[in-house]
Amino acid sequence: MMTAHFDAPEPLLPDLIDRQSRWLGEKPAMICDEVVWSWRTFGSRLRHFAARLRASGIAAGDRVVVVMDNSPEMLETLFGVIRTGACVVPLNVSVAPESMAAMIEDCEASAVVVSDAYRAGLHPARHAKVRLWISATETEGDTSLPGPWHRYSDWLSQPVELNIKADIETLQVAPEDLCNIIYSSGTTGIPKGITHDHRRRMAWAISIALALRYDSRAITLCPIGLYSNISWVSMLSTFVVGGTLVIERRFDPEKVFRTIETRRISHGSLVPIIVQRLLEWPQFGKTDMSSLRALMCCGSPLTLPLKLRALRDFGCAFIELYGLTEGVITTLDPEDAEGRELSVGKPLPGTDICIIDEFDRPVAPGESGEVVSRGHITMTGYYRRPQANVESTWIDEHGRAWLRTGDIGRLDERGYLYIVDRKKDMIISGGQNIFPADIESVAVSHPAIAEIAVIGIKSAKWGETPYAIVVPRDGSAKNEALAAEMREWINSRVGRQQRVAGVALIDSLPRNPNGKILKRELRKTHAHLETQVA
Repeated sequence: MMTAHFDAPEPLLPDLIDRQSRWLGEKPAMICDEVVWSWRTFGSRLRHFAARLRASGIAAGDRVVVVMDNSPEMLETLFGVIRTGACVVPLNVSVAPESMAAMIEDCEASAVVVSDAYRAGLHPARHAKVRLWISATETEGDTSLPGPWHRYSDWLSQPVELNIKADIETLQVAPEDLCNIIYSSGTTGIPKGITHDHRRRMAWAISIALALRYDSRAITLCPIGLYSNISWVSMLSTFVVGGTLVIERRFDPEKVFRTIETRRISHGSLVPIIVQRLLEWPQFGKTDMSSLRALMCCGSPLTLPLKLRALRDFGCAFIELYGLTEGVITTLDPEDAEGRELSVGKPLPGTDICIIDEFDRPVAPGESGEVVSRGHITMTGYYRRPQANVESTWIDEHGRAWLRTGDIGRLDERGYLYIVDRKKDMIISGGQNIFPADIESVAVSHPAIAEIAVIGIKSAKWGETPYAIVVPRDGSAKNEALAAEMREWINSRVGRQQRVAGVALIDSLPRNPNGKILKRELRKTHAHLETQVA
């Protein structure tokens, strides 16, 4: 007797969205202000966008950089790129133009799609490998674009040959093909590009949707830039379950509460600064939030008072997530939070974490060490960074590879994770990663700065904010006017989120015998600093 074999490729993001668009039909997939796309419309637009990319010479495997403000067009671009088999590279819109240019070169981009606001900072003549430049505008009727730029709406409206449409309809990406590259920080210099292939990205989406309690009824608020991996939590979780994504063009507490009430929001992904601003909004509690079922917060540690208030006042499951874009995730379920509010929970099902000491040996519960992780959601690696891949890997006694997080944590007797400190010097401000070395590399070119170290200080608004400790070339010139001039000079040359809150002038920086600056000592001596407005 013959046995039937119904083998089929595992569904990946392009397949998933295609099938959802076919079966969910007129159910809303995306809402942004008054723009509503049904699932059928969403799928159709993505196929057309993908076909236009293919007709413009962008092939599967090419990298497409996206620098856009939140909008329907940005969502269409992100997932239209993926639909054509190319790799999407969303960049933080707040970084300096030089940083954007560096990342375009680093990922070897073949196409760049930007909102008009960022076009002036990019210079196509510097990027010989980029074959397609597209700019989206909110201004109707303006078609005057310089050089190689195409107007988004004009480019998208062009017809596509039937054979290209047919190719897109039948396109199958491979599980090991790159889905996206997300840079570890949007800063001056060249940060590391974190890569996810389609198999891992799909596994990540399903696992996180389950952990954050998504189902087909989900109506998800997305108030953070769609370039952020935090927003990818919202997007992919919603797409997996066939829910509805509600995009906010920019964060505004009053509008967020109005959207929650009118759109009957059930889910959302937040960062601590947004949680704080929502809870401190004067009209908090005076709008209908009864539709909320689960809110997730991540990006930087929640202070205990803020976390307690969020658990109490939002009236829904409030879930803190600890994670890295590289693919480390733990969540603390609200049912488990009482008595362990400072914990960030346990790893997602199917993943594992371990704590190792300075000699790379696993430690006992209660002891602190570096957090390492392994599992099916871990990144493919850092793009074109073989040495960084080696440095980020710990091999255990069984030969298994674990991802080093650079964070110091401990596990209690029941396996709940507590983050103690960050091993690296990274600053997390408003949920965004800031690397001091990138600010330092700009500041050191100031003629009056001999040495500089940037640390993170507490910020009532952002959680943390950069602060510069400077040794001036003229030791006798230490005064408030010079410090203020240095601060202004630095802040005019770095990205918005990299701006330093202040400059302290000192005689010398503490160093170890090998000459390395001891930033932990600087953090101790400047622990009294706190800024109300970063």
